Amino acid sequence: MSHNIKMIGLDMDGTLLTTEKRLTAYTKSVLEKALAQGIQIVLSTGRSITGIPKEILEMPGMKYAVTINGAKVVEIKNKKILHENTLSMDTALQLLDIVSEYDAMREAFIDNVCYSNEEQLKHANDYFEHPRTAEYIWQSRVGVADIKATVREKQMPVDKVNGIFRSEEDKADAYERLIKVPGVVVVSSLGNNWEINSEGTDKGSALLKLGEILGIKREEIMACGDGMNDKVMLEAVGLGVAMANADEDVKGAADYVTDSNDEDGVAKAIEKFALK
Repeated sequence: MSHNIKMIGLDMDGTLLTTEKRLTAYTKSVLEKALAQGIQIVLSTGRSITGIPKEILEMPGMKYAVTINGAKVVEIKNKKILHENTLSMDTALQLLDIVSEYDAMREAFIDNVCYSNEEQLKHANDYFEHPRTAEYIWQSRVGVADIKATVREKQMPVDKVNGIFRSEEDKADAYERLIKVPGVVVVSSLGNNWEINSEGTDKGSALLKLGEILGIKREEIMACGDGMNDKVMLEAVGLGVAMANADEDVKGAADYVTDSNDEDGVAKAIEKFALK
């Protein structure tokens, strides 16, 4: 079944990648077929461009990525920023002050690099149930002694502030304080984290902006996701696909529910709706 899909936005963790953080051979082959047909496959992730596996970034025909929850739309080949929406340094420092009051990993994304408190980074496995997630964190972060000092030293806007909490109580309490900071949006992708971006930042708006740049209409855009930071994206595009492992609210926002990320759900949805 074809919907004249010209662009597909794909969340990565819990969607494109398996629980083991791997891209299966089957899903990779389907992505290659879509790219060969001229469909724009757009990685739409909370990760920065440096946190995306080279195996995926370097696939022939892979040209664009929506990163850091939509804070940056990147042209992959030359790392050119096509669109961005960032936090001011002062706002980022205010957010970090709040997160610092809890037992939570503190992180700041600046210029596509994620800086994490180095002492907490050493014990990242204490914050995640699945060891593969901790491995990804270790591989994709730069440890620093003082996050706030690093933000001040860089003297640059901040793409995103991230807090990863050990307890649900701390996470819930922090949320009530974070949402009161003017000009921010607070979402979660890992279950135990809050990702704080500048107001107006989301994967859906970023995908539509890229579509506008490329001359692709909303109804020609499909997206797949599983987390609460994907809900707006699935609602924004012409065809929203939720994974079987998605939150119930995300499934409710979707036009279709495919199989789970461990059952090649993305590949099956692309075959069903996009491949000719």
